[in-house]
Amino acid sequence: MVIKSVSSSQEEIMTWIMRLYCPQGFELDPTYSMGNFYKGGIPQPALRFDLEPQISGVTQADCRHLPILSETVGSIMFDPPFVAGKGRDGKPGIIRTRFGSYKTMNNDLWPLYWEALSEFHRVLKPNGVLVFKCQDSVSSGNQFLSHVEIINVSYKLGFYPKDLFILVAKNRLMSPNMATQYHARKFHCYFLVFLKQKSPVEYS
Repeated sequence: MVIKSVSSSQEEIMTWIMRLYCPQGFELDPTYSMGNFYKGGIPQPALRFDLEPQISGVTQADCRHLPILSETVGSIMFDPPFVAGKGRDGKPGIIRTRFGSYKTMNNDLWPLYWEALSEFHRVLKPNGVLVFKCQDSVSSGNQFLSHVEIINVSYKLGFYPKDLFILVAKNRLMSPNMATQYHARKFHCYFLVFLKQKSPVEYS
């Protein structure tokens, strides 16, 4: 079987990532929510945390301050929020209403990513695996290439950007508030794979 970088199935991408990088599955999910990631034979993580646990078996914790000793975790699956701000008309929109959002990208959402990445670097064992699911976003009419920011910050923290997978959506929720379109509607998101090790590839 050929493992590809693009799929329309999240379960397929997660299976491919496990086959390549963490055959036993993911040990930690710091934003577990309802656990919808773990379907189709994807093993449940042993460590499940969330800021506001919604089901039993999930421990309350902030992904930026985990109750875990340093260098004790082998693999992490991270699926944080990806939207911030309001639409051009000032309304929250269907995406933000359904999934929640932060006030701004630069001052609120991206700093959450930076702090979480620093914490993951602390708790991961040497050569540990971090999988970061993310999506680029348009906020207040501006394009934010979150995957670029995440890769840059991770590299500076000491992660090796090992691989990248693209999940292509079959359809997307469309906001009724969108009167005029200024950017391409995102029909994909990323699974970025990082290793806690010195990168063999140097980036400026």
